[in-house]
Amino acid sequence: MKGLFISFAVGAFVGLLYGVIKVKSPAPPIIALLGLLGMVLGEQVGTWVHAKKVNVAHAASTCLTGKHWDSPLQVAEQASVLPRAE
Repeated sequence: MKGLFISFAVGAFVGLLYGVIKVKSPAPPIIALLGLLGMVLGEQVGTWVHAKKVNVAHAASTCLTGKHWDSPLQVAEQASVLPRAE
């Protein structure tokens, strides 16, 4: 049931996007095929993100602020190596 609701919501969003950029529905074949290619590539990226356990929000916020991104594990390792001030 959750999958059906998500599919409907995404379809409604894409329909809204089509309306905003003035693409007729059903889209011409090249636009439809490129949209399908984008969906397949996006699905693969999503699978990769889940497999690597990447914190997307942390990576995006780091990119937006322009700082060098280290994974939380690397930060913890660096913190354990630093000498402690006593």
